[in-house]
Amino acid sequence: MTGAEILLKTLAGNGVEVCFMNPGTSEMHFVAALDKVAGCRGVLCLFEGVCAGAADGYARMTGRPAATLVHLGPGLGNALANFHNARKARSPVVSIVGEHTRHHLTYDAPLSADIAAFARPVSEYVRTVMEPDEVGRAASETIAAAIAPPGQVATLIIPADLSWSAADGCGPVIARAGRMLPSQQTISSVARRMTSTRTGLLLGGTAVNDRALLAAGRLAADTGVRVFMDRYAPRLACGRGRFTPTRIPYFPEAALPLLADLEHLFLVESQAPVTFFGYPDSPSYLLPAACEVTTLAERTEDGTGALEALMEECGAGSAVIATKHSAPASIPADGPLTAKSIGAVVAALLPEAAIVSDEMISVGGDVLPYLIDAAPHDELPVTGGSIGQGIPVALGAAMACPDRKVVVLQADGSAMYTLQALWTIARENLDVVTVIFANRRYRILDVEMRRTGAHGYGELANQMIDIGRPDLDWVKLSTGMGVAATSATTVAQFSKQFGAAMAEKGARLIEAVIE
Repeated sequence: MTGAEILLKTLAGNGVEVCFMNPGTSEMHFVAALDKVAGCRGVLCLFEGVCAGAADGYARMTGRPAATLVHLGPGLGNALANFHNARKARSPVVSIVGEHTRHHLTYDAPLSADIAAFARPVSEYVRTVMEPDEVGRAASETIAAAIAPPGQVATLIIPADLSWSAADGCGPVIARAGRMLPSQQTISSVARRMTSTRTGLLLGGTAVNDRALLAAGRLAADTGVRVFMDRYAPRLACGRGRFTPTRIPYFPEAALPLLADLEHLFLVESQAPVTFFGYPDSPSYLLPAACEVTTLAERTEDGTGALEALMEECGAGSAVIATKHSAPASIPADGPLTAKSIGAVVAALLPEAAIVSDEMISVGGDVLPYLIDAAPHDELPVTGGSIGQGIPVALGAAMACPDRKVVVLQADGSAMYTLQALWTIARENLDVVTVIFANRRYRILDVEMRRTGAHGYGELANQMIDIGRPDLDWVKLSTGMGVAATSATTVAQFSKQFGAAMAEKGARLIEAVIE
């Protein structure tokens, strides 16, 4: 077999079922091997940032890695922004990068680059293979690194001639390492201090699922502990009938008073909260100086199991949780479309078990409160703040869960970074509905200009925030990518279009024009 065939067989043998790829000359033998080796499917993406974001979304929904394949250093460079988000999400991803042939590495060719240096900022494991018979073992070891708790991007760099050279031996199947519970001593120590409303739990990582929320809700009901949720956790169980932790606000003016009286905060696969950015005359650290911080479960540990063990230790297993079972807010009859009215429509019509990929940016604060009353669903929020994750993450989630409706709530400016994902969604016939919040502006930058003290900016500065003149035509952009699209400017129009999209399977985009 060739090195490329060995690589594909090793991926498939380890349960890596999909590879999101944008190949080039150095990867042609890997592409050719797709016809010879079953078990790992290639999915073409038109931009490397889409590959990285799709692998992130796939991993968030399955807990298993997808692979990516990109071309040399520049191809990896194009993927770095969404690999940054995947790194912050602790998503297991096997990143495969083609390199020049070994004999060509001695020359300063146009595409020569230090690929390993590109990879290290977003990848905890970087491996370059230099001999054909190392390919299988190196692939298995890269997979092992990717799936090691809590999950990470692991990069494998393969010179082109290794792909066409004869090679022996697929890599071994890697046993997935389980997450360990914290020690009984840690659980007992935390339980003794769970006695006050000035005590908090901060849930993050994998510990924002149904089991974790049930345990946390019972602890809150029994002990009075306040339960917070890391807004940048990779996957959040949301919707009515579930215990809803308090999401720590984005801006410090809201977060600081919320946390001001805490005396003790227990971390569950999370870290002490800090602001997204540093601002003039505003602290970055959100907890009061006197608040003691203790880790209940490290990021590598089983936070869900830790919460359940803590619940039993506190005798809270039968506590009655106060959860919302109310119907969503009523949809306004009509009127100009706003972020709040979009939130009301989505909450009312979202089907059960939907997946919501959230890159709303400035309008999220208006929409998310409505979704608390929506049917139970999973939310995939922004994790690393690198723009352009919303549609690619939805693509990966839809590949992972083809039986579930996927809805993208997407700001228009950030959608332009990776709109190529729409083409792959159409090509793969995925059940993804994208809602574009079209306000023709980088609205979040209006807010940040004021917050950073850059007051009174003029027309030249305004031109760097305005994304109108010409207005982006999302109906044409979407249909040009093969996704049917409509535009709505009123509540009635949006409600009709979104309702129809929820009732049908398939790719669709709605341009929601708001002020």
